This record gives sequence, C-alpha cells and structure tokens, in this order.
Amino acid sequence: MRRKQVVIIGSGDDVINSSISYDIGRFIARNRWVLITGGRGGIMEAASRGAAEENGVVVGILPGTHPEDANAYCGIVIPTGVGYARNMINVLSGDVIIAIGGKSGTLSELAYSWHFRKPIILCTFAGGWSEKISHEPIDDRYRDLFLPASNLDEVFSHLKKILD
Repeated sequence: MRRKQVVIIGSGDDVINSSISYDIGRFIARNRWVLITGGRGGIMEAASRGAAEENGVVVGILPGTHPEDANAYCGIVIPTGVGYARNMINVLSGDVIIAIGGKSGTLSELAYSWHFRKPIILCTFAGGWSEKISHEPIDDRYRDLFLPASNLDEVFSHLKKILD
C-alpha cells in the first residue's frame, strides 16, 4: 500500500522558522507519512531532521546532480540536474503541500501546487509567501485549495483531514 506523501516547501536559508518545520517533520513521521523536500538547508533541513529523528522516510529532491549536496537527514536523495525546474517534481510528488515562509522558489512551488490542484497548507504565522498568498489567491479558480493555518495545531488538523 502506498504511503501518503507530504511536501514541505520553504526557503533554504530560513532559520527563523526552523522549529516550526522541525515539529511538522516529526508529526509527519509519527503518522507514517513520507516527507519530501527540496533536500537542501533551512526549512528543508529542519523538517528532514524532525522526521529522521522519528525514524521517518525522508526524501530530498535536489536541483543539482550531486547526491552529497543533500542535507544529512535525507534517507533517499534524488538529484535531478534540472535546477529549480525540480520544484514541479517536488509538488507532483505530494498528496499535500505545506508552505512555511518562503521566497521566490517557494512562490514557484505554490504556483505549481495551484496549477496541479494540490491541497496547500499555508503557515500564515511563518511570514514570507505562506502568509502573503493567503490574502490574495492566484486567480479565481480553486479557492478551496488554500488552507490557512495560524498555528501548528491547525497545520496538524489540516493534515489529518486530508490524509486520514
């Protein structure tokens, strides 16, 4: 039976929201879901560490060609060699997307998520694009895809509703 897959998106240099990402990664692993990230630092590394410490499955989908570029907590590393076009691969791999803060790379993943009609949990308490886009949807279609969360309990509740 296929395990549910959760993609966490956010900035590779964001350390301010690391504890949020870490806690979500732990929650994902405790529920036996698979964590997928872009495999690098910041939000991606903190979530990976949280999931790995709970013995969860952690997949890093890298923009480059070198597996050693992944953070130390990725148990499965997929080097794509396609640069930030890998953002589409990340999104397509998930049953649900969680946005934590984020910069331009996160914005592109949000747009892909929207286009491919993936449920998107927006951590509005983390700033960045996860907060900004909650106020202004991409267009007038698929308004039900954005699920704002103002705290971790709301993130966890959204995940349970979508994946259970």
